Amino acid sequence: MSDQEIQDLRRNYTKGELDESSVSDHPVDQFGVWFEQACKAQLLEPNAMSLATSTSQGQTSLRTVLLKGYDRHGFNFFTNLESNKSVDIQSNSNVSLLFPWLSLERQVIINGKAESMPRSEVLKYFVTRPVDSKIGAWASSQSRIITTRKLLETKFDEIKRKFSGGEVPLPSFWGGYRVIPRTIEFWQGRPSRLHDRIQYTLDEDGAWKKARLAP
Repeated sequence: MSDQEIQDLRRNYTKGELDESSVSDHPVDQFGVWFEQACKAQLLEPNAMSLATSTSQGQTSLRTVLLKGYDRHGFNFFTNLESNKSVDIQSNSNVSLLFPWLSLERQVIINGKAESMPRSEVLKYFVTRPVDSKIGAWASSQSRIITTRKLLETKFDEIKRKFSGGEVPLPSFWGGYRVIPRTIEFWQGRPSRLHDRIQYTLDEDGAWKKARLAP
């Protein structure tokens, strides 16, 4: 495909609009409205979010993880604590999240800090996972180089046999993070690229203020 053909890939966004007077006063309440609409629209993985992290030297990384809960305290996800994303967070807790609900012509962008979740909350979630997902958490040395997929599958089978007689315990190297937001932006596509962008910013006194951003 030529550069011109790529440049010609465009569409006019017409599915919605966003106004300061119509959104919730608290950004998490507004997120809840949009998240429910994304679920009702039967989007593929509506809880999929891009997570951006950075090393202490400033090297950025981006990957997709799954939102596993949210409230006014933050947005939760779980991972191997020895993974690249976790190593980044341990050295630089500033992160960003992006929910790309493209078929609704919407995005939600969250900037904030990631903090470790209490072990009790991690365990509460871990016990709800399917058995094979629990075993997968044990079997994978996430982000480490492996020579063949066969090694991973062999490790999975070994762990499955090991825990075949009872519950699969929570690995010591597996945990969760809560992203505590400082800004949350709601982006709604509009015609002629004049998109609606409403950003909430957390003040030092703990109050959220909203403002319109130019597209």
